[in-house]
Amino acid sequence: MTVNKRIDVPTASVERKVVYNDLREWIKEAEALGEVRVKKGLNWQQDIGMVTELTCHTDAPPCVIFEDIPDSLPGSRVLVNFFGNKRKNMTLGFPTEYTKLQLSEAYREQSTGTMKTIPYEVVSTGPVLENIMEGDAIDVTRFPTPIWHEGDEGNRYIGTGSYDVTRDPDDGWINCGTYRVMVHDKKSVGLYISPGKHGRVHRDKYEARGESMPVCIVVGGDPLTFLMACSEVPYHVTEWDIVGGMRGKPTKVVLGKHTGLPFPADAEIVIEGFVHPGAVRKEGPFGEWTGYYASDSRPEPVVDIKAIYYRNNPIILGSPPHRPPDEQARYRAIVRSALLRENIEKAGLPGIKSVWAHEVGGSRLLLGVSLTQRYPGHAAQAGHIAANCHVGAYCGRYVIVVDDDIDPSSLDELIWAMCTRSDPATSIDIVKNAWSTPLDPRIEPWRKAAGDNTNSRAIIDACRPWHWRNEFPKVNQPSPEMRRLALERFGDLLS
Repeated sequence: MTVNKRIDVPTASVERKVVYNDLREWIKEAEALGEVRVKKGLNWQQDIGMVTELTCHTDAPPCVIFEDIPDSLPGSRVLVNFFGNKRKNMTLGFPTEYTKLQLSEAYREQSTGTMKTIPYEVVSTGPVLENIMEGDAIDVTRFPTPIWHEGDEGNRYIGTGSYDVTRDPDDGWINCGTYRVMVHDKKSVGLYISPGKHGRVHRDKYEARGESMPVCIVVGGDPLTFLMACSEVPYHVTEWDIVGGMRGKPTKVVLGKHTGLPFPADAEIVIEGFVHPGAVRKEGPFGEWTGYYASDSRPEPVVDIKAIYYRNNPIILGSPPHRPPDEQARYRAIVRSALLRENIEKAGLPGIKSVWAHEVGGSRLLLGVSLTQRYPGHAAQAGHIAANCHVGAYCGRYVIVVDDDIDPSSLDELIWAMCTRSDPATSIDIVKNAWSTPLDPRIEPWRKAAGDNTNSRAIIDACRPWHWRNEFPKVNQPSPEMRRLALERFGDLLS
């Protein structure tokens, strides 16, 4: 463990270069980095899920593409573990040598602060229209949708690396959000959306009106748009417009024949249909991002499929959740940490050094905030803002605030500071009745049954106590100069 080191972050002068437009161009870039492996002949019933779980928990394993999958549409493929190693930097358009904290800071500087947008552009055609299933030809089971987890009881989820396109019935705002999608039969899929999410707000509005909600499910979109759909994008902002700002050009979309909703012209697979009021079927169980089967099974809305559009040799982008840390936690940590810092600073809080939404907590349950203390109560203020801002509010658990000599992205440093600089009796604030989710494993079954999906938060002040911070014991470690000298002379011993 190292502390008191300088946390180097890039400046806004670093130029973002997103060099791909769709999933196939992304694959070429990942191949150039030497981070793609191909597996042929593995089945969707068990093999693909096994490989995915094996490769998702650390940063080093490659992206895996499954081909020649038995009992599925000829030429169809599945891609998993897209966000890891150097390819995660490439995905966001930054140098591959950046650390995860540098990558998050670069993303924040060029994305969340200015939030440049370029509106999406409607075009008449695109590769996604190469093949269309309608009427009796509709059969979503032809695609090689895996059973991702051993405990899923045979349920197949085509929507894990997907995002859903919905429209606000009041003002026409288009939202792209990531919600799990289960295959029921040839012509219907289940759509679970947690309460409070933008897509759920849209769905509830249609339900209240007694109207069917149009929806398009993008299976195999480009990874950058998927990441934005996973993130806490502000209300009334369309994710494609942010992606357009990142690329410096508009995202090209076509309009669905049945819903009129836009979807990317170069997507791999798009499912178009309607959620009819009151139409529900049993959904789940499905292993979720907390590492548990916390939501069990219950009736959830069904999408009545009207068309499936797909490219030749289509690719399912798979990003199923597993016990953290996993792939989902890695990509959400990068983006969510940037958004969290931006939320805290926009609340007017000074002195923030860096923040991190930790992978081990699924990038939600454990937040670290590093700051330079400037006044009494500064640390407590930072913790409460982090726990209750837009990014931190949903299904949080612990916020640990530390001094600026601690790297909050290092779990070792964060917990060391908590163990040595906090006092359980005086350093912990508790917030009750906070926004959580049915996926939270710690909510009692009887409260879930009553619709009470709230939890509590612990805000831990792990900074040197303000009133005697200058008398706090000195850290037992070499100075930065001595450590640099040691690395120069004896660094070969670490390789």
